[in-house]
Parts: sequence; C-alpha cells; structure tokens
Amino acid sequence: MFLDLVENLTLLIALCWLHAMIMRYLDGYELPGKVCSGVLFGAVCIVGMMIPLELADGLIFDGRTVVLSMAAFFGGPLVAGIAGVMAGLFRLSLGGVGLMPGLLNVAMPVLMGLLFRYLYRHHRIPFNVLSLLIFSAGMHLLEVLILALLPADNYALFLEHALVPLLAVLIPAAVLLGLLLEDVEQQRQARDALRQSEAYLKAVTDAVPDVFMVLDEQGTYLKVSTPQHELLAAEQSKLLNRRLQDVLPKEQADRFLEFIARTLDTDQPQSIEYSMQTLAGIRTFEARARRLEVMVGGRRAVVLLARDISDRVALELDQRIAAIAFESQQGMLVTDAHTRIIKANRAFSAITGYSEAEVLGQPTRILGSGHQGAEFYRQMWQALYETGGWQGEIWNRRKSGEAFPEWLTISAVHDAKGRLTNYVASLTDISERKDAEEKIQHLAFYDPLTNLPNRRLMRQRLEQALVVCRREQHYAALIFLDLDDFKNVNDLYGHQIGDGMLCQVAERLRHALRERDTVARFGGDEFVVLLEGLEVNATEAATQVEHIGRKLLQTLREPYLIKDQVFSSSASLGIVLFNDEQHTADELMQYADLSMYSAKAAGKDMLSFYDPQMQAVVSMRIELEEDIRRGLAQEEFVLYLQPQADASGNVEGAEALVRWQHPARGLLAPGVFIDIAERSGLIEPLDLAILRQGCELLARWAQQPHTAALTLAINISARFLYRDDFVCQVRDILQHTGASALQLKLEITESLLLTDVDKAVSRMQLLRDMGVRFAIDDFGTGYSSMAYLQRLPLDQLKIDQSFVRGLPDDKGNVAIVRAILSMAEGLELEVIAEGVEHPAQQDILRLHGCRHFQGYLFGKPMSVDAFIELL
Repeated sequence: MFLDLVENLTLLIALCWLHAMIMRYLDGYELPGKVCSGVLFGAVCIVGMMIPLELADGLIFDGRTVVLSMAAFFGGPLVAGIAGVMAGLFRLSLGGVGLMPGLLNVAMPVLMGLLFRYLYRHHRIPFNVLSLLIFSAGMHLLEVLILALLPADNYALFLEHALVPLLAVLIPAAVLLGLLLEDVEQQRQARDALRQSEAYLKAVTDAVPDVFMVLDEQGTYLKVSTPQHELLAAEQSKLLNRRLQDVLPKEQADRFLEFIARTLDTDQPQSIEYSMQTLAGIRTFEARARRLEVMVGGRRAVVLLARDISDRVALELDQRIAAIAFESQQGMLVTDAHTRIIKANRAFSAITGYSEAEVLGQPTRILGSGHQGAEFYRQMWQALYETGGWQGEIWNRRKSGEAFPEWLTISAVHDAKGRLTNYVASLTDISERKDAEEKIQHLAFYDPLTNLPNRRLMRQRLEQALVVCRREQHYAALIFLDLDDFKNVNDLYGHQIGDGMLCQVAERLRHALRERDTVARFGGDEFVVLLEGLEVNATEAATQVEHIGRKLLQTLREPYLIKDQVFSSSASLGIVLFNDEQHTADELMQYADLSMYSAKAAGKDMLSFYDPQMQAVVSMRIELEEDIRRGLAQEEFVLYLQPQADASGNVEGAEALVRWQHPARGLLAPGVFIDIAERSGLIEPLDLAILRQGCELLARWAQQPHTAALTLAINISARFLYRDDFVCQVRDILQHTGASALQLKLEITESLLLTDVDKAVSRMQLLRDMGVRFAIDDFGTGYSSMAYLQRLPLDQLKIDQSFVRGLPDDKGNVAIVRAILSMAEGLELEVIAEGVEHPAQQDILRLHGCRHFQGYLFGKPMSVDAFIELL
C-alpha cells in the first residue's frame, strides 16, 4: 500500500518537475504561461488518477490534493481553476462510489492552496517547512473528513487500509512538492532579475555615448557596443572575436596590449588617451578600463569605455593657437560688453604707444581721432549688432597725439545663451601701405609726363559718365585729339622738344576746359577729353561741343615756345555724343577714334562728329556674320517643313525651310540671316547643312510605310550650284545618308540661272540621271523665263504666291495662272502653286488643271515632329 502510493506520488512529482522545465521556456509570457501551467498541472492530476491506488470499485486514492494545492499556491486562481476543472471533469468521468468525495477533494485543495497563498502574500504566515507541514496536515485531515461521506463499509475499508499510508505519504509529499516548486519559483525570479539587470545594463550602455568593449588578455574583442558605430575601427560585426593585431596598426595594437596587461595587474581603473582611424576618420579617444573579476572563456578580461574627445582636443588646440596668435604682429585687444579694455598685446602697445597697464579698464574711445563722424560709428555698431563682426579702415590716435590710419577688425563674442560678453579687435597700422597705395594709384592712373589721367582712369570716368547720363538725361561728349604732324617735331628736334610740346598741350587743355571735364593722355600725341553735363537736347549739345572743339583747335594753333625756339602745330578732333548706356566705353572710344581719323582724312586742323547709325548697321552685320559661323558650328540651323498636298488635300511631301534656333534670340526666320549669309559667303555651308539634314530625314522616312512615299523639296543657292564639286557633294550626301534620290527635289530660282545656263543645265542633268528631281521656284518673276525654260531638265514649275494671292477675284492673275498651267502641260511639267490660303484659291487652281498645292490652307511651316503628327 505504501509503495503503491509512493510510486504514484513520485510520478506526480516528476511530472511537476517536467512542468517546471517547460514553463522556463515561457518566461516573459504571463497569460500564455499561466494557461499552459494550469493545463500541465491538470494533466499531472489526470495522470495520477489514471494510475491510482484503488481499494474498491470507484474508491481511488492519488496525489491530486498535493498537486492542486501547490498549483493554487504558486499559480494563483487562473492556474488552479484550469487544473481543478480538468481534474474534476476526469474524476467525474471515472464515476464510482467515491465520486462525490473525489470531486470535493478536487475543490478543497484548490481553495486551501488559494487561502495559503493569500495569507502568505499578506504576510500572515511564512513560507517554510513548518508552515508547509501544518498546511499539508490540515488539508489532508480535511480530505479524511470528506471521505467520511463514503458508505460506512467503504469508509471502514479506507480507515483500515489507506488512512495511515495516505497521511504518512501525502503530508511529506506536499511539503516536498512545495519546496520543489518554491525552488523553481526562486529560479524564475532569479531569471527575471537577471533579465532586468541585463536590460538595465543594455539601456545604460546604449544611453552612454562611449564605446563599450570587453577585451581578453590576448586582445580579442569579446563584446563591442556603441550608439555611434562610425567611431569603431571597423564594422561591429567584423570586430567580434578578432584580435587587436588584426584590426589596428602594429604599434597601436602593442600599446593597447600593454594597457590591458597593466589593467589586469591592478584592481584600480586605468586610463589611456589615443588617436585612431575610425569609420568617421581619425578621432581622439580617452579610455578607462577595469579588469573583470571573472574569467571569460578561460581567460582574464577587461571592460573598457572609450569617449570621443576629438572636439575637446581641437578646442584645446584652438585655445593654445589663439593664445599664441594673440601675441602676433597685429595689435590685439579684448574688451568687455561695455567696450572697456581688459587685455591688450605687445603689438598694440607698439602701434599706439600705450602700455597695457595704461589702457586696462579704459573705454576704447581714448583711441579716437575725431576723423570719423557719428554716422560712421552708428553704421559700425549696427553691423556689429546685426552680423557679429565689422572690419574696415579707420583713423585712430596714438598716445603722442598723432592720427594714423589702421585696418580694424572687430568680432562680438557671445556665451552659450547668446548673451554678449566681449569684443575682440585686431588692428594693423596701414600708414606705410596708404602712402604706397597713393603712389601706386598715381602711377596706375596718371601719365608720368603730363600728370594727366591715363587710359585706365579715363575709362573709369567714362563708365561713370554713362551712368550719370542715363540717370540725368544730359548729353556728354568724348573727344579724341591728335596733334597734326607731331612725328616731324620728334624726328627733327628730338624727344625733349616733343615732350616739352606735349606738356604745353596738356596745360593748354586744362585751362581751356571746365573743372568738371576730364583731360587724359593715352600715349604719344593722343589726348582724350570727356565733357559732361551738356544740354539735354541733342542738337543743342552738339552745338555746345562744336563751340568747345573749335575753341580747343584755336588754342592748340597758338605758337609753342620751347627752349627759345618757336613751333607751330594744329590738331584733329573726333567727337562722339552720348546720353545713355546703349554703347560701352570701348565702343565710344572706338567711335571717337574713327571720327578723329575722319577729320585727319578731311584735311587736318578740323573736327568731325561720328555718325552712330551707319556704324550700328556695320557692327550688326559683322556681329551677325560671326554669330552665323558659330551657329553653323553648333548645328543651330534646323529644318522646318511646309506640307505639299495633292488635289484631294492629301499630303504628298514637304518643302524644307531653314530656321535658326538661336540660343539667345529664339527661333529666327530666314529673312534675318539669309541675306547676310549670302553676302559673307556662308550660304554654301548653310546649304550643305540643310541638304544633309533633309537627306537624313528622307532616309528615316523610307523606313516607315506611311512616310516612305513622301518627297522633300530643298532650295539651293547660286553659289552652291556653281561650285565645282556640287554634283559630288550631292551624290556623297545621298550615299552617306542612304536617302533615295527619287524622293529628293531641288528647287532653284530663275535668277540663279542667269550666271551660266549651260553649266547649270549640265550639272542638273547629271543629278537628274541619278533620280534627283528639279523644280523652278517663283516661276514668272524672273527674266527670260520662256527663252531657256525648254532647255532645263525640270520636273516641276512652282507658281509664285504673288500670282495666287489675288485669286479668284483678280482676272489678271487668273489669266497668268492659266497661261502657266497651259505652258507646263505642253512641256509635260508638274505645276505646284504656293501661297494657297483659302479653299476658293484651291478651287480655281484645280479648275484650270493644277494638281499640287502648298500654303497655309494645308499647314504653316512646322517642326519635323509636328509634321509627323500632322500626317
């Protein structure tokens, strides 16, 4: 009996221990853990009831009271409830004479365990062997009382055979299971405490900006952690389990190993400062290390915290540099927020004559010279307040009373809260530099012989005069003056006499002009006069300048006395008027110079005004010619297409028209540049560029079924047609692009053929034999059309739009069109009418036999892409 009961309880305790092992893996999952725990305790009870000690049918004994009471005590209501329900349902399924006491002995230990739990948690009773023994004894005495509900013979059987084993085994079993589960609970709490400690440690490690490392005595990285991974020597995953020697340079690794050894030999923290190449660049660290009191992997180890102190080191370096820089060659002083001097260096004393002791506590105004007014200082302080700094030239006074110029730089210093605390000023004595600048200025802007302004200064004043003229609308004038036959004086009498004459000319010009006017010498015998503030009316200003010019001519005609010799001379004047910024200073100088040479060419000793309109036209043509050259080089000339349609309005081809996609002026029509291109000889490369683009387009069209049959008409110039290599050029372009000669139509004008009809015919025939078609453009507007029309290898006549424009109302135009169509029919030539803009024009043309049309009715000139969309 004893052995059977012990065997049953041993199995139950083993199952409870298994339950504890399983529950360890559910740590941290409170609700699922409790549910699982209740199920496991219930399963333990069921297993116990499946192998019970059975005295009679339905009268069974097992250790469920022990299991359920401990489940209630350690697991609480939810665990006990689940286990009790499972145990009660299984006991109910077993039935028998002991059913009712059996169910009560399921509920009773649950309630007893919860009562024990409540008293323990409210500190009414302790949890130890004695309390468990009393609790177990009481619970099993209640079990015995409940069994009294059995029939008398069964209860007697229980008292005789099972009472003593039951109490002897179950009471200590409950104590044993309680202690076992208490140990399991303590282990769980220890694990919770360990997890909490690890969480605290991780949070602290993550919150600290330092690099945290554990290194063993051989320099192996055992643990690495930092919120700033760029401060590591390599990626964190690449550091773990690697040695310092594999990551760092040998010298640095050896220094760290020595530091680790020193740390392991003492129980005091050790520190080290080092620089290291990190993912963020070279950084400086301050590290503290302490040895671990436990072995890690069988080796001693240290914990190391390294803090990035690069910014601090840089700041300290800056402070040392600042201290050295303060004692530089520049005068330096520091003031408080109220501009009282609190520090000055030796250079300041050398510049001002004041020792540091003499200026400490004094306001900076003791250095004031009085040269600057209140407005100057107001602007200076305003700049300091707004930007925190000011620099500029200022006049201060030395201790001796001497005023001197200095270059002053002031910086405002603020604390961490943005409050102004100090001013730092540096000053440099620029007296010598100012003197040198004045000398250099005079050499740079004045003629050394006459002491007149030179070309550079005159240019500056001319640019200023342009601005003033635009603002005040007054005219000004620029006069170029050249002495007539001055070269003869130099050649015959020597340069000394020539220089003497130049100096007298300069003096006469000064006295003959107003104070506001400028006289300059550009070199040699060339002088320039700038007259400002003339009349606002152009005619009146010109009259005023002419009067001044004649006065200058008269002044310069007077004899020159040089070294007791008398000389005579005259001058030629070129004048340009201006009153805005339409022309640059260089252009005005060029115009005045041209006018001066015009005066010399007209007979000397006279003045000449510049005509700006004529020069503007010439300049524009020259500029546009150069622009065309650039545009050809940059491939800015593009094709535009105007549709050509048949009698039904279907597009059968197009005429190629050139447009200039100018980068600054936008899309330009041919009227802007064709005439200049012809005059400058640029029409030939332009024709070649357009012919090449047209043939490339035909080649692309040939690859698409809906465009393969389209023709393209391209205009050619006389220069291109009469080139010796004209035929070769066209043939090479066709071969290079792969375009079909049958789809290409070259348009020529009647006037183009007047140069050499025979040469034109022979060249046209060579190309026509290749398949190229020819059309004569603007037919009826040229000369001798009928005389050579039958000689030309033509395929098409193009009726000029001047004849189409008057249709259908102009009877004369109707007659001309009818005649052209009749003649073309007799010569078996196609006719296309251009300039068709209205359906009525197309109708009358069609009525008289015209089958091909071009004009706004079918489409304006458009880009290639727009033409494809139109199709």
